[in-house]
Amino acid sequence: MSQPNALLDLGFVQNARESYDAIAEEYTRRFPDGLGHRPLDRALLRGFAELVKGRGSEPVADVGSGPGDVTARLHDLGVPVFGVDVSPRMVALARRAHPQLRFHVGSMDSLDLPDRTLGGLLALYSVIHVPDEYLPVVFGEFRRVLVPGGYLLLAFQTGEDEEQRLTERFGCEVALDCFWRDPETVVAHLAKAGLELQARVVLEPDEDGTRPRAFVLARRSG
Repeated sequence: MSQPNALLDLGFVQNARESYDAIAEEYTRRFPDGLGHRPLDRALLRGFAELVKGRGSEPVADVGSGPGDVTARLHDLGVPVFGVDVSPRMVALARRAHPQLRFHVGSMDSLDLPDRTLGGLLALYSVIHVPDEYLPVVFGEFRRVLVPGGYLLLAFQTGEDEEQRLTERFGCEVALDCFWRDPETVVAHLAKAGLELQARVVLEPDEDGTRPRAFVLARRSG
């Protein structure tokens, strides 16, 4: 198993853990089903489920699983899935809401999984807190745990490459850096990590007025 690079300051991981612990209850209350009002997002998730089921029976990791609603959707689609989140409080809430599923605390920069374990890996809106200089570490870790031919589905808010610092959310103090990236930036990082592009889709902002949302599907080469 890989270990985080000792030369890198992983303060963004600690910031994400503490921030999401602080907002976990309110986040879950406001977003009990993150894809409930987004039929196109759900359709892309169904396509991902069909791809990973079609290639074998290896498990799938939902990295950044939060309250566990997307993990549960994949389970209902017949995918052998488990959730991973950096926030212990989020993991506790996911376990309470979905006791039939497995969730554990973990960080995407150093997944506690053997090499070539997963048939698929899902990361919806979780890589937005990873600074550019750490994307090679994270995407290299994703490739490491995927079997050859395994699928990766990313989703992230997009637009021109820029950064935003959040210091408050839901009335709680947080310290979250958010990185809005053009899909081409992400695709270039994936290619360097040995993850081959299969598809990219950009969805325009919906009625909640958020940024456009990009979905990128890639596959481990070799």
